[in-house]
Amino acid sequence: MSKLTTGMKRRIKRKLSGENPTIWVGKNGISEQLLKEIEKQLEKNEMVKVKILKSALGKTEAKHVALSIAGQTTSSLVEVRGHTFMLYKRRKK
Repeated sequence: MSKLTTGMKRRIKRKLSGENPTIWVGKNGISEQLLKEIEKQLEKNEMVKVKILKSALGKTEAKHVALSIAGQTTSSLVEVRGHTFMLYKRRKK
């Protein structure tokens, strides 16, 4: 997991702030399929915006879900805002 600098975080937030989430975590939670899709989008774009539906959260906090997904995809958690979070993963050369 690469350490993000403040400047990098700012750049990613600026790029993704106007974007709609490209991945939704639904009532099935964190599935194998979901993780594969996140990996695929990170590989292609280096960053991804994910929205967690209320039904997927239950009693868990969005930050816990975000950290869990970041850990499983070896990506860096940029920011959690409400039920939406951003991930970043440096592309392999």
